[in-house]
Amino acid sequence: MTANSSATANRQIARAAGTVMAAFILSNVVGLVRQVLVAQAFGTSIQMDAFNAAITIPDVLFNLMAGGALASAFVPTFTAFLTNDQRDEAWKLASAVTNLVSLALALASALTALFAPLLVRHVLFGLKPGVDSATLDMTTHLLRIILIAPTVFSVSGLLMSILNAHQKFWLPALAPVFYWIGWILGLVFFVPSMGIYGLAWGYVIGAFLHLLIQVPDLVRLAGRRYYATLGIGNPAIREVVQLMAPRLLGVAAVQLNFVINSVISNGLNEGSLTAIKVAFMLMTMPLFAIAQSIATAALPTFSAQVARNEIDSMRSSLASTLRGILLLSIPATVGLIVLREPIVAMLFERGAFDAESTRLTAWALLWYTAGLIGHSVVEILSRAFYALHDTKTPVAVGTAAMGLNALFSLILPGIFGAIGWLPLGGLALANSLATALEAIILLWLIRRRLQGLNGADIAKGTTQFSGAAFGMAIALLIWTQATGGLSPWLVGLGGVTLGGLVYGCGTLLLKVPEIQSILAFVKRKLAR
Repeated sequence: MTANSSATANRQIARAAGTVMAAFILSNVVGLVRQVLVAQAFGTSIQMDAFNAAITIPDVLFNLMAGGALASAFVPTFTAFLTNDQRDEAWKLASAVTNLVSLALALASALTALFAPLLVRHVLFGLKPGVDSATLDMTTHLLRIILIAPTVFSVSGLLMSILNAHQKFWLPALAPVFYWIGWILGLVFFVPSMGIYGLAWGYVIGAFLHLLIQVPDLVRLAGRRYYATLGIGNPAIREVVQLMAPRLLGVAAVQLNFVINSVISNGLNEGSLTAIKVAFMLMTMPLFAIAQSIATAALPTFSAQVARNEIDSMRSSLASTLRGILLLSIPATVGLIVLREPIVAMLFERGAFDAESTRLTAWALLWYTAGLIGHSVVEILSRAFYALHDTKTPVAVGTAAMGLNALFSLILPGIFGAIGWLPLGGLALANSLATALEAIILLWLIRRRLQGLNGADIAKGTTQFSGAAFGMAIALLIWTQATGGLSPWLVGLGGVTLGGLVYGCGTLLLKVPEIQSILAFVKRKLAR
């Protein structure tokens, strides 16, 4: 490994991350428009609670069979074939995995639709006695409509992995934008006549758009092939299954926690489930834009480095990537915590989404945002293990963390209620605490695995970023006190602008290398 090869890998990750981040920011903007329209139409009503309950099971099905578990196993194996110029074997693997997953999800969705009434009554609303039959019937009907989507998402998700392995990121990263556009089409054209069922059809339309936007890149891939095979007896399929199996346990633990949160939320005050969903969505906006974009870009590069046995280069790339994630996630955490109420009010408080809805959502957002840094670090560390063809370690740690999450979810809402706080905050804090522990353990384990991680450099960067964020927090607190009672648009947008300026100036004063590199890049571009 040479310094040049490491620098080249870092630049490759940075370019790809920039592309994905731009698309994710666009996705966040369109997603916000979607959420604003949804909140205006349904607020935190029982209809919206029914919809959010209904999408829980399809989300679980997709994530178990074709979500992160499959991608983490498929990308390293597929990338290894490409790196070793075994393209025919790569496409046999891609075809077989697509066929297997599509068949499995279609069957699982059909069985779920068949038993939907039982699942709705005894699982989704199992902790909420006295639910009227109209709500149960509505949720059942919504669930059956939405179950069309998981199979479509499975094909789309695999196509995304294939394109990322070929260092194609723009159209796959745009897929979520078109998913949200499907929701918006449902809101505009179907909801006025069909009510909440129109939103469900918008969800399904979004799934198809998520797939179709990626097809042009697939068509342009050189040497693409499709084989009508299930890959029985293919050693590569066995490798994917072996890598996927432990990861599947981790995903199952995460999905179980989502189900637990949905069930517990349904047993709290009306609107708690929707408030939890909206707050989690707001927290994941910076998570997607920062951590997931960088992690998505990094996984193919990490996998190629491992395939070439360039472990030193991977160590350097991982350390640089962690610094980049902390540089962005620390100020995002501070800003979202301090500005949570004006941001929620600015974005959603209109129509059926009233002041009480804002209060519920902002409270949950406070405790979810406490875990943003942990979530961000976990995203990149788990990708590092997947690139090393090790899914067991992050799964074992993640499963233990999610077990703690489930335990905390059962305990903390009661504690919050006993001291006079809204119980749904306890659910959010449970997630943040468990994720923080997961990040700490994974960081320790990957450091041992790679025999070092440039820890002094990461610690120095964290200190610098935290110092700049501290100044940002003081400025924002002064701002919110000075603008109390004014329009949430003024407080929110003004606070975001002020916070960004203060943090940027702080990183300049502290001579953060990443900022110096960005300025040098801009100067070179301007000079040209």
